Amino acid sequence: MCINAHQVKGLPVDTRRLPSPDDLLILLTVARLGRFNAVAEALGTTHTTISRRILALDKQLGGRTLERSPQGWELTQLGASAVEAAEAIENTLGSLSGLISQDQSALSGLVRVATTDGVGAVFVTPALVRLQQQNPQLNIEMLSATRKVSQNRSGVDLEIVVGRTDVSNAQTIFLSNYYLRLYVSRGYAAEHGLPEKLDDVGQHGFVSYVESALQVEELGHRWSSQLPMPKSSFQATSVFAQVEAVRQGAGIGLLPNFMVAGQADFVPVLSGDFQRQVPIWAVARPEALRSGPVQAVIAGLKDEVKQHQDLLAA
Repeated sequence: MCINAHQVKGLPVDTRRLPSPDDLLILLTVARLGRFNAVAEALGTTHTTISRRILALDKQLGGRTLERSPQGWELTQLGASAVEAAEAIENTLGSLSGLISQDQSALSGLVRVATTDGVGAVFVTPALVRLQQQNPQLNIEMLSATRKVSQNRSGVDLEIVVGRTDVSNAQTIFLSNYYLRLYVSRGYAAEHGLPEKLDDVGQHGFVSYVESALQVEELGHRWSSQLPMPKSSFQATSVFAQVEAVRQGAGIGLLPNFMVAGQADFVPVLSGDFQRQVPIWAVARPEALRSGPVQAVIAGLKDEVKQHQDLLAA
């Protein structure tokens, strides 16, 4: 009589009838990143290989695990069940990796974070460096760009964005608010004086983002009807270039308070008449938010922001 290994407790499982753990982990990565190209890059392989492995998994499971949407690849009901199994495998491998390294709490693998320039330098980078120092096996990729939240998750585990969020198939986590305010350099103030009212701002040069390239409207000069058109403008896609332009006397700058407040080189302009509050968000797919490294990054960011609330509110 033929004995089915699945029917007898204690006998080994017939692994030929089970999906490949490697393929399940690939599916988990697709669920987190949303794009085959991003998964291939993260895993050091090719788009074709990822596609072939997902097709093999679908055949083994007897149905489709993914379906295409405007936001990238999304899990089917079967795919969601498979991802639960993949997460269990990942957790088990993580525990084993911790035992091998004599640190069961250590995080490993790769986490990819997209962030805006200024927030990335002041808050995200210190949090990521500290996290990696605590977890030497953790690899980090940080992509800097000032843009609105991506509708297709742009192939990263976590996005740190500013301004309004309007996304589907993702979760948003509020981190903090900061303020855009008007500043000039001390030298510029001594040479040209300070405007006495908002209308007077139009008599000065103005430093801000390149409006035609700006995705986050709240960061631009034109977003607010309060600000008059300036006599000249210095626009840059980098907030660091904007800060330096103001320092060098290019005019009045619309700058993040956390980058210049309290610095001797910068003088606030009409601080009682104008400010613009901007929120900072962490955005990720639900599957990514269940990842240990992503959870650790968010916790580290929250801690970093908490430590600098005085700077954000300055």
